[in-house]
Amino acid sequence: MATRLVQINMKARDEAALGAFWAEVLDWEMSREGPGVVNLEPKGFSYPDPVAVCIDIVVTDEPKTGKNRVHLDLATTSAAHKAEVVARLRDLGATPVDVGQGDVSWTVLADPDGNEFCVLDWHDPDQDTGPIASVVVDCADPRAMVRFWGEAMDWTVHRVTDDSAVLRSSRGVGPYLQFLRTPDVKTGWNRVHLDLRPYPGDDLEIEAARLRALGATDIDLGDSSIPWKVFADPEGNEFCLLTPR
Repeated sequence: MATRLVQINMKARDEAALGAFWAEVLDWEMSREGPGVVNLEPKGFSYPDPVAVCIDIVVTDEPKTGKNRVHLDLATTSAAHKAEVVARLRDLGATPVDVGQGDVSWTVLADPDGNEFCVLDWHDPDQDTGPIASVVVDCADPRAMVRFWGEAMDWTVHRVTDDSAVLRSSRGVGPYLQFLRTPDVKTGWNRVHLDLRPYPGDDLEIEAARLRALGATDIDLGDSSIPWKVFADPEGNEFCLLTPR
């Protein structure tokens, strides 16, 4: 049994406005799942498919405080393309932001809701990721995190160092998942988090028990009506285990 990363969940003060921004950024379609929730996925996409990690945007009244511990890295094909992408994103409402990155080759921006993301100047034409090159999670210990997440999901571990660990779908498609060492301390609920889903025919309760045995801890939202499970990984990062599909 195993899970796979199917989407990331973003909180927003205005889910429709933020959804429209990211739909333009990624050239994806936006649909409404229900009140306060919009979904973003590639055009013609059949969910779930590892060729893309989709985005759910959920409305919240809670203000953003501090740097997000989960962010997106956007792919570009060349330095010239990167410059074009950055200019277009700024026209759409993205703003430059300093998170202490110093003199780096990538560009750090924030979306209209303040969520940080990066525009890279690297792209591997033999391993096309789509517009999202990677989903990046800040952590204290990449080696410990990849031990958990490498067992939690059926994704393949590509690289592990003291500073970062990288995984990708076992099918060799879609974005990478990177755990990046940072000195920042987690405070409060992550405004952006990962959503995992078991495969069709798997049992949600059995998969939840497997994740607990690996080191996940339950988070009680006080709502017994929700069909999914909410957990924290060994460093306290919240994630959801959705129903099998």
